Amino acid sequence: MATESLILVESNTTGSGRLFCAAARRLGLRPVLLSRVPGRYPYVEWDAVDHVMVDTGDFDAVRTACARVGDVVGVTSSSEYFIARTAAVARSLGLPHPVPEAVATAQNKNALRRRLREAGLPVPDFGTAQTPDAAVEISERIGFPVVVKPVVGSGSVGVRLCANEVDVKTAVAAVLDAELAAPNAPQPITVLVEGYLDGPEFSVETFDDRVVGVTAKHLGPAPYFVETGHDFPAPLTASDKAAIGDVAVHALRAVGLGWGAAHTEVRLTSAGPRIVEINPRLAGGMIPQVVAEATGVDLISCVVARAAGRAVAPQATHHRAASIRFVLADRSGMLTAIHGVEQAQRCPGVVAVGAVGAVGEHLEIRRSFRDRIAYVITVADNGESAATAADAGARMIAAEIVPPPGSG
Repeated sequence: MATESLILVESNTTGSGRLFCAAARRLGLRPVLLSRVPGRYPYVEWDAVDHVMVDTGDFDAVRTACARVGDVVGVTSSSEYFIARTAAVARSLGLPHPVPEAVATAQNKNALRRRLREAGLPVPDFGTAQTPDAAVEISERIGFPVVVKPVVGSGSVGVRLCANEVDVKTAVAAVLDAELAAPNAPQPITVLVEGYLDGPEFSVETFDDRVVGVTAKHLGPAPYFVETGHDFPAPLTASDKAAIGDVAVHALRAVGLGWGAAHTEVRLTSAGPRIVEINPRLAGGMIPQVVAEATGVDLISCVVARAAGRAVAPQATHHRAASIRFVLADRSGMLTAIHGVEQAQRCPGVVAVGAVGAVGEHLEIRRSFRDRIAYVITVADNGESAATAADAGARMIAAEIVPPPGSG
């Protein structure tokens, strides 16, 4: 009997693509990666993953490749930039899928803001611009401070808090000239300018229309929004947790989502919770691993099962606390060594330590997730202990970076 296949279109670059393949195999499925350059994902060779070289930016090419693989029961992706395309391909093949148009709306920050406003959900004042001068005009109308970000993007790439006109022009120029975070993504030509939301930031991890939990987010120094760590579950009162979860679920419904995983970012402002963005996919930043450590819920396996049409309902098997902290590059240059990994592994509460950067790799400070070099994941009986352990473990790790010649 032929093995049923799960198609994975491209992959992300932080490891969960490999976990998607492993989850498919645990379900008795054959994972098949479609990619323009399969060799850019080392796990394809390590794990002997079947793969097909194809122009993944072409809908018809992807659909044809799926047909040639045969006995396909699902089509999905672990990459932000291919979720909408895989949903459309799956729909065309009569396979399980989220609504492609809803996914596209969520991924376009301008369209998302408009849809939320139409649904009566409070959003900050906002506008879009294609030039620095136009962005300045919008900022002056809204009132400083404002946040400038690409209309389409993830991982904090190009997101900046702006206190004045000069900041806005600098931020817009950086977005429009930015090197893209993933293959096949269009070059940004539009930025979103919106009023700054005060208060701490959280994310709501959902599966279908159910809240799995709320994650606390740690951010690096302003004016950037680089995520430096996460705590799960977030240290919140029951009422605040309920309010944050409710606004996330209402936002998903307003957009037309509620199938599979979503990762909704929320700020708890002085006026109540406000939506920052909706990511119609599994969380990045290794949050699924943190959730699994804290609750036993394997969200990656849930996503793979849902894509393959299997019945799934996430159920926690235990209730603990888990945290992750990232070690970030502090300068550009060649990464020549990562020290302290073994020491971090010996710290109480540490369950995983790993490298994101590769020795010999040239690093360029991007003020985004791409600045990460290593991570530490911890688990404990309470959130304070997990967070303290993660901070201690991360302090053990140091990167050796040789600046480029002539940099001073």
